[in-house]
Amino acid sequence: MIPFQYRQHALFAEDLALEEIAARFGTPTYVYSRRAIVDAFGEFRRAAGARNVRVCYALKANSNLAVIDLLAREGAGFDIVSGGELQRVLAVGGAPSRIVFSGVGKSEAEMRMALEAGVRCFNVESESELLRLDRVAGALGRRAPVSLRVNPDVDAGTHPYISTGLRENKFGIAHDAALAAYRTAARLPNLEVQGIDCHIGSQITAIEPFLAALDKLLELVDALHAEGIALRHLDLGGGLGIRYDDEQPPSRQALFAAIFDRLDRHPRGGSYELVFEFGRSIVGNAGVLLTRVEYLKRNGEHRFAIVDAAMNDLMRPALYDAWHAVLPVRQRDDMAAQHYDIVGPVCESGDWLARGRRLALAEGDLLAIASAGAYCMAMASNYNTRARAAEVIVDGRDAHLVREREALASLFALERPLPR
Repeated sequence: MIPFQYRQHALFAEDLALEEIAARFGTPTYVYSRRAIVDAFGEFRRAAGARNVRVCYALKANSNLAVIDLLAREGAGFDIVSGGELQRVLAVGGAPSRIVFSGVGKSEAEMRMALEAGVRCFNVESESELLRLDRVAGALGRRAPVSLRVNPDVDAGTHPYISTGLRENKFGIAHDAALAAYRTAARLPNLEVQGIDCHIGSQITAIEPFLAALDKLLELVDALHAEGIALRHLDLGGGLGIRYDDEQPPSRQALFAAIFDRLDRHPRGGSYELVFEFGRSIVGNAGVLLTRVEYLKRNGEHRFAIVDAAMNDLMRPALYDAWHAVLPVRQRDDMAAQHYDIVGPVCESGDWLARGRRLALAEGDLLAIASAGAYCMAMASNYNTRARAAEVIVDGRDAHLVREREALASLFALERPLPR
């Protein structure tokens, strides 16, 4: 579905005008479409068909409790990278048996928390982590289920900050060191080897990198089989891209069909459960950031639209030079369009949301920054002591406040001045 569309020059989220949401909840506000989230996850489920596939939602994309709960109801598993994300899944009644715990720097406290909860699997990223997890599990009288994250040295063709599968990246165990790491895992008494994992990056817009990584995993699968180390699942990570501008990512159906075809050619490819860890492709295009123009300003020939959202609300442009579409909430035909940089109030020259956008604007107008469902609120901060925005989920004509706007006093409620 297309969750955000114009009707008589007004932009709607599902069946509710964004102007109504701004009037009710203020700005800046993140607005998500329930139907778009459910439909995006459903596309993965339909693409899997009758295959033994578990799609785990990557919480780092958007960890709002309502989003997690919604996907849990749809049957999703969950990919987490911290103890905090584990607690979020548990808070909405998510099943620990559907959780895979990824992340390169798990603490002992996080390991204990996950073992006590009964997570499905730890995606382990170093031999040191294997030794620590074995020790923690032994102290608890548990056996920790593990999958080793292998770094296949595959170029995902994405931004270097979100590439995770190259040798120079911090993630995973090098492909040529993985067999030795599996031997270590197999002999440690408090670990149970269950699978193999890789994740090569985010915002991937071609099928070939996924297949290249799979081929590297299957090489190791064969070597492990020869040594009698049995695996139950292959975790191929996530990273499927979305359309921000003119990208043409593959469909879920095309991606899965290519992976299934490659596995069907392998002698044991059909015997493994497949696990995926998608985030952005489930929630990215399901959200916008609703913001209001505070001032229009001109410096020489350069025009700025200063809005009430800022880089603390939408970090991706400053961090990745990322492109987000900017949509007027009400289309104007009473003035000429001009080229504007859309900037915020934060005291940084890097505080920009979009550059050189041709828009017809007046002070007080509302704008929707598109594709803000992933890595926007999740990366938001309180820089300049700015309260983080509210979050709303639209369901048809109904709008549900799923996170209140922060009160300014709450931003320093845990701080204390020195004694006088």
